[in-house]
Amino acid sequence: MNDQERLLVVTGAGRGVGAATVKALLAMPNVTVIAVSRSLGSLMEAVGPQPRMEPCVLDLEDPSAAERLAQVVGARRLHALVHNAGHLHKAELGTHRRADLERVFLTNAIAPLELSQALAARLAGDPPGHIVHIGSMGGFQDSAKFPGLVAYSASKAALACTAQCLAEEFKDRGIRSNCLALGAVDTEMLRAAFPGFQAGTTAEAIGAYVAEFSLHGHNLFNGKVLPVATTTP
Repeated sequence: MNDQERLLVVTGAGRGVGAATVKALLAMPNVTVIAVSRSLGSLMEAVGPQPRMEPCVLDLEDPSAAERLAQVVGARRLHALVHNAGHLHKAELGTHRRADLERVFLTNAIAPLELSQALAARLAGDPPGHIVHIGSMGGFQDSAKFPGLVAYSASKAALACTAQCLAEEFKDRGIRSNCLALGAVDTEMLRAAFPGFQAGTTAEAIGAYVAEFSLHGHNLFNGKVLPVATTTP
């Protein structure tokens, strides 16, 4: 990989904002994307085979996921890690089950931390590597909150705090970390959370923003939680 080539990892690449981010990145010159998805079929349907995309079928709930992704990256320099994969949990208060709560926190908060530390050696350097956490306005301090989404919102709040903590943990290693708190985006997940609501922002628009921010946002921001929203929801 020469000095002009850039390697990024995007999780949750098989649909929604993740797929849109991958497509936006691949439209840029000299960018290679390791596209992480639980389903190869979903990834191929959403993005299609691309010459600079490396599909990586991986379940982030698997205890070995971080180690396996590190093996896929190998000794290559990693320029950005985009934690986009997310799990929606919506339930009335009084009906939450331990297993459901563990799953939403594992996918939305624990797995990103595990992946970040596993890939730290590949992100470190000059120019700095960039860890981008895709959060939610539901987890943004003092934003509007909605019934049924306490677990999801709390897990995204944990992700936002993780992004800020990693900026401190990695400040001497040439790694920067930020969180983008997304508002209402027209995705399958939003429609499941808010049936009948029509978002005014497309996944493609947000994907283009995330792609650009992943490559350049670390030049201006570190340890920040940045709202990216026109409405919530």
